[in-house]
Amino acid sequence: MFVTCIRKEFYDVVVNQRVALLVALDIDALCACKILQALFHCDQVQYTLVPVAGWQDLGTAFLEHKGQYRYFVLINCGANVELLETLQPEEDTTFFVLDTHRPVDVVNVYNDTQIKLLIKQDDDLGVPSYDDIFRDDEDDEDGGDSGNESDDGSEPSGKRRRFDEGAMERRIERQRAKREWEARRREILFDYEQYEYHGTSAAMVIFELAWVMTKDTKDMLWWAVIGLTDQWVHDKITHMKYVTDIATLQRHVSRHNHRNEDEENSLSIDCMRISFEYDLRLSLYQHWSLYESICNTSYTSCSFKLWSINGQKRLQEFLADMGLPLKQVKQKFNSMDVSIKENLREVIEESSSKFGMKDIRIQTFGVHFGFKNRFLAADVVHAATAVLEGVEKGEADNFIRALDCLSRSNLDRLHLGLDLAKKKLKAVQQTVASCICTNLILSQGPFLYCHLMEGTPDVKLFSKPLALTLLSKYLLKAFICSTRNKRCKILPLIMAVPLDVEKGTLMVLGIPPESDTSDKKNFFGRAFEKAAESTSSRALHDHFDTSIIELKTEDRGKFLDALITLLS
Repeated sequence: MFVTCIRKEFYDVVVNQRVALLVALDIDALCACKILQALFHCDQVQYTLVPVAGWQDLGTAFLEHKGQYRYFVLINCGANVELLETLQPEEDTTFFVLDTHRPVDVVNVYNDTQIKLLIKQDDDLGVPSYDDIFRDDEDDEDGGDSGNESDDGSEPSGKRRRFDEGAMERRIERQRAKREWEARRREILFDYEQYEYHGTSAAMVIFELAWVMTKDTKDMLWWAVIGLTDQWVHDKITHMKYVTDIATLQRHVSRHNHRNEDEENSLSIDCMRISFEYDLRLSLYQHWSLYESICNTSYTSCSFKLWSINGQKRLQEFLADMGLPLKQVKQKFNSMDVSIKENLREVIEESSSKFGMKDIRIQTFGVHFGFKNRFLAADVVHAATAVLEGVEKGEADNFIRALDCLSRSNLDRLHLGLDLAKKKLKAVQQTVASCICTNLILSQGPFLYCHLMEGTPDVKLFSKPLALTLLSKYLLKAFICSTRNKRCKILPLIMAVPLDVEKGTLMVLGIPPESDTSDKKNFFGRAFEKAAESTSSRALHDHFDTSIIELKTEDRGKFLDALITLLS
């Protein structure tokens, strides 16, 4: 059921208990976890933290901890499946589910005892009403109408037959009504569950809890900012939703900045200042050279079509129009002349609008740690994601390292994350250019399809869900910019990459068509399920995002054929 007062129905319940935190592997979940950890430290709540990559991990973690814990907090996992059916818990176990995945499973919504959903009600959830989905089957029993023997054996047979006919008619009528209700229920559930999308950031929900309890700090606010920015960077929410949530956080930032104006340490070496920025939409440009950033940001790269010779020429024209010397543009941002940096944003914005890039600036937040370190929220998201999905270490190690790099006491780790993020963005850019230039994207009728073969550079990097999502979104934008086929511009994309060569498995991801007005709703989850089922393909639906599945390489052909038939 939905929790109406998070403080009373969630925090006050767990504050004197031992709690298990099961956290999904995405940056918003990590930020929500950091805020919750800080609150738990304030109140000395005992907890165990367990990272979970998918449903199998979640099941294993629950089995390991169900003996010691009665309260489980699930962050960015658990809302979109029937939890009690999946985990089979004891009756005294309670799950607090803080998840951005939509739609929320209807059984979770209407379970009043064991499942508490920490989900904002002002999100457009569209949950079907209880009576449309659940029905008391006692009404369908034959009850008194089933008896055709009368107590008195002397009753005339004609009367008894009429009684039988009336009972039979009522029974038939009830069965017909039940069939109609079931057909309507299937239709309602299909409409409700057809699309996957995302709701309000988990970090923002937990930050609002901290604010209500007057325990919010600047660190918590910064984590809420990163959680929201993660949704924007990975294209999970609409632009309108992003702008609305930015406005909410901006009010909190103003409040904190105003509160700290009188404090003596507001200019100390270890102070922290968060500021609202209308900054450039260039990835990591303050920690890179301006030239590298323009080349490796999807927005500018796709606008210029940098994979082509003409695109490279347009980039040179753009730099010339700005009047910036190449020597300055190609050196580290920190080393650029101060006179150039002073009005750099305005210069870039002016030239960008001439080259058709009207959205080169975006509403976001920046943070200063002391006098030296300045980061934009998107920079931190890229750095933490690169650490979280590193290929060198295991998932648990990466999870702890990513949590560390979100703390201002671990800026060295954050800088290492920024270096990893640069390598990742370069790999994405090179892979996109390679796919476009070698025509790897094929039109399969109702969708576009791209398969990265084993041996492709950096293919191991793209066997991680967030990296593959980033690549797929970038690739679809690039394809739309480069193709002349108008029909292809409105098609979704399915991307396949090798996952485990020894086991012969692929990771398959589906993303919806690219458009400015897109509602970011993804229909591939249900489609993948039906295609795998109808062809008996060996598929594993283990990811919390239903639009990502693992598939046996031999079954790829029949799986794609079934998808084409299904979506045509």
